[in-house]
Amino acid sequence: MTAFDSSPTLNVSRALIALAVVFVLLATTGWTAVRPQHRPDEPRNAALAAWEKGRTGPLALPNADAPPGVLAGFFASISAKRATALADRYPLVVGNLNGAPVTLRYRANRVALAQARRVEQWRMHDARLSPDGRREAARRMHRFESLLSPGRQIFAFDPSGRGRVAEVFGDLDRAQRVSVVVPGVDTDLLTFERTQRRFSAPVGMAQSLYAAQRTAAPWTRTAVIAWADYTSPSGLGLDASTGRLATSGAARLVAMTGALPGAARVSLFCHSYGSVVCGVAAPELPQRVGDMAVAGSPGMRVKSAAQLRTTARVWAMRDSDDWIQDVPYLEVGGLGHGADPVTPEFGARVLSAAGAVGHTGYFEPGTESLSNFAEIGVGSYRTVTCAAGNNACRTGISGTEEV
Repeated sequence: MTAFDSSPTLNVSRALIALAVVFVLLATTGWTAVRPQHRPDEPRNAALAAWEKGRTGPLALPNADAPPGVLAGFFASISAKRATALADRYPLVVGNLNGAPVTLRYRANRVALAQARRVEQWRMHDARLSPDGRREAARRMHRFESLLSPGRQIFAFDPSGRGRVAEVFGDLDRAQRVSVVVPGVDTDLLTFERTQRRFSAPVGMAQSLYAAQRTAAPWTRTAVIAWADYTSPSGLGLDASTGRLATSGAARLVAMTGALPGAARVSLFCHSYGSVVCGVAAPELPQRVGDMAVAGSPGMRVKSAAQLRTTARVWAMRDSDDWIQDVPYLEVGGLGHGADPVTPEFGARVLSAAGAVGHTGYFEPGTESLSNFAEIGVGSYRTVTCAAGNNACRTGISGTEEV
């Protein structure tokens, strides 16, 4: 029996007990403090203010919040030389414009990263900063240096606050299939990639998925986006227990997926709190998003997959030793994220996560979780492995979906 099929009185009692447990945990561990998400200085705000007053030749610059089609039309109407000049002059704007040419965004973000690296190099030696402040500046400087490595395709970048970033693996302009990795809590510039526990960070997740897709379907042109272009919760605090940051992140996810170039089919791979973001975004996602797969989910802020109101297929997985299974799957007064996506009552297609270990092991090479993600990402469902060892998760889907 679940919290959604018992008597109303029992429902309320269970909800109140679970809610009390959550509040006790939050209070006794100090999690209730909402940590600041931004530093006082916001470089992109200054860049946007300058953009609003700018021109290229006789033309005023379009609103940075204009629809992608308007922005794409603007860049198509100006010369390559003028577009490049705008990227060099307003890198923090052009590098984040949905609708700007992909290669122009890559160029703009390299310029913005180089500028941000110089700022942190200066801060490393600023005597007005505390030792901790100078150490943070050094960490940020090294992260920017890494992102500036030859061949990296930075699709979005904002150094403000904890920072936001997205990176593309593959040829996004020519891709037939695009996968987007949406990570969870504690994702920012400094945790975007890791040397240790590589596949628990967005870059490692995306690289692993891209490699697995190329192995699964070498004839299919794929691209994978490591998408850390939203403000995620810091730690398992109050922000991680509510949908506040998921709502703003969902708006950014909808805007990005709606502005991707070409006509490629899109799949979302949403880990942990990232599945909350995907759940909130679901009703507004463009039709080109055909699959949404969640792993280690605390809930998607609904009681069932049907309530997501999306045409995308909804997949879910959780390995047997993921601690997330112990969270209260409920939503009361805005706290909690709703039903457990791997339960039969939820109605998702439940996949095997065999081989994955813990909450962050779903993208490890050699796991069934990764191979399942890869098959979904390339539109091939013939070898997807269901959690129950049967064909239930493949019901109603052809073996291979043409791109």
